Amino acid sequence: MSPLIIKIKLAGGFLAFAGIVASAGGQGPSNSSTMAQNIDAIFAPLVTPSSPGVAVLVVKDGKKLFERGYGVRDLHSAAKIDSRTNFRLASCSKQFTAMAIMLLVHDGKLGYDEKLTGIFPDFPAYGRAISIRNLLNHTAGLQDYETLMEQPGNKENWTEDHQIQDAEVLTLLEQTDRGMFAPGTQWYYSNSGYVVLGLIVAKVSGQPFPEFLRQRIFTPLQMNKTIVYVKGKNEITDRAYGHTKEGNTWKQTDQSSTSATLGDGGIYSSLEDLAKWDEALRTNKLLSKEEMQPALTPVTLPATTENGDTQTRWPANSDRPAGTPVSYGFGWFLDAYRTHPRMWHYGESMGFHSYVVRFASNQPATDEVAADRATHTANTSVNDPLAGVTIIVLCNRTDISPESLALQIAGLFFTF
Repeated sequence: MSPLIIKIKLAGGFLAFAGIVASAGGQGPSNSSTMAQNIDAIFAPLVTPSSPGVAVLVVKDGKKLFERGYGVRDLHSAAKIDSRTNFRLASCSKQFTAMAIMLLVHDGKLGYDEKLTGIFPDFPAYGRAISIRNLLNHTAGLQDYETLMEQPGNKENWTEDHQIQDAEVLTLLEQTDRGMFAPGTQWYYSNSGYVVLGLIVAKVSGQPFPEFLRQRIFTPLQMNKTIVYVKGKNEITDRAYGHTKEGNTWKQTDQSSTSATLGDGGIYSSLEDLAKWDEALRTNKLLSKEEMQPALTPVTLPATTENGDTQTRWPANSDRPAGTPVSYGFGWFLDAYRTHPRMWHYGESMGFHSYVVRFASNQPATDEVAADRATHTANTSVNDPLAGVTIIVLCNRTDISPESLALQIAGLFFTF
């Protein structure tokens, strides 16, 4: 659940994708067999039949174009990865936590402008200025709980076998007397904020966070194998275990001291179930289009302060132009890919990488994207070959960059 995608490592992957787009001339895939062969050619060389691997799903307008697993979900059983294999989603879990909050707003039990101290009265005074909205869009300024865990007197408290729990994260935050900045003035990717949101779901609904998600999201959508994992209380079927390559060998690296927190990254799911989630988002099964709008509206911040720029900006090795401001809604990044609107998220935790991207022509655009549209109308018209495309890449190994691979798939839509 490491912060943001500033950890995007494969700048070379982006350069390869740029070459694909530059040579593109078509409007979309006319030959699904050729498309499948080209996707397979991207992934097959990366994985051996006996190594940890990857699961890949490509959907367009609700229709599955490609769904395949590569490698094994664990080295002990050598069970093959398939569409039902459950991977730890890590920070891709945040879209579900945000949806849970939005459902409580729909129920009239919560408001986006409600303050943190209104829900947790014992929280320090600075919580009076932190709203639910701030927590959702990473502008609350809460200190990072993983940093707090490393402070003297805390460092020895948690291990892989004795993992930090959500309530302990709240306790660490309650022991601080200030945030990193005034709420709403800066953007900082916050796992702490999403742990707190999970606790808010439990407090306001009167149900444990995993049970609320099961009743309100997973069961209605028939995502029957998706769970918020709580060790000792539930079990993950068809479970993929995380791995890290050390030299020429693989080591199972599935859990860390922070792997038990829930709202920021505790969900396990599969391609089969995530296809149902994608369909629910496409057809507004859980919330109306109007109710979803706050999640798809980028947070706006003051342009500058006396101390400088308040906006977090993308580094040179991301898939956005260097220096472009990060755009975030509720549980989703909203930066366009070039002129192609998208909602997306990346996840990274011990032994796992994950990436979900949904291209859509009706997504709210940032000012920059709107300017791009004025000069590149063909790319953002109803004929945009990426409109309605969803790409999901789930890995139970840490040497694969799912976001750069997903964008290579996206490039294929321009070659037909």
